[in-house]
Amino acid sequence: MLDSRYWILDTGLLNKSFFMNSFKSYRDLKIYQMSRELAIEVHKMSLGLPKYELYEEGSQIRRSSKSITSNIVEGYGRRNYKNDFIRFITFAISECNETQVHLDFLYNTGSMTNTEFYNTLSDKYQTLGKMLNGFLDAVNRKHLSEK
Repeated sequence: MLDSRYWILDTGLLNKSFFMNSFKSYRDLKIYQMSRELAIEVHKMSLGLPKYELYEEGSQIRRSSKSITSNIVEGYGRRNYKNDFIRFITFAISECNETQVHLDFLYNTGSMTNTEFYNTLSDKYQTLGKMLNGFLDAVNRKHLSEK
């Protein structure tokens, strides 16, 4: 049988005994690790955009991609309070959706021309969105606090 701690860290989800002491840090969460890696990837990509996009759509996608990670961290910091935790994970999901929209705009307007890179990044954000939704569902179901 798979160690439940490994399962938590590997999927970014929670088990029955998750709360309060299961993680030493938000850095243990797969959703944090993936969102951070993607934010760095987006930041680097955005710096190569045409000048007219650098401060428009480029700035927007940089902020939304970094905000996913920030909201995960802030939610983790408030993990003792179920409603706060849920609120910040919900914000992270919203920012993930926003980042996907900015990515689509960049590709569909021709500012991003590398189709393979666009598809890879888009797939990664879809995967992150699913992980965030799964994490939110687990918090809703298994958090020890009622509020």
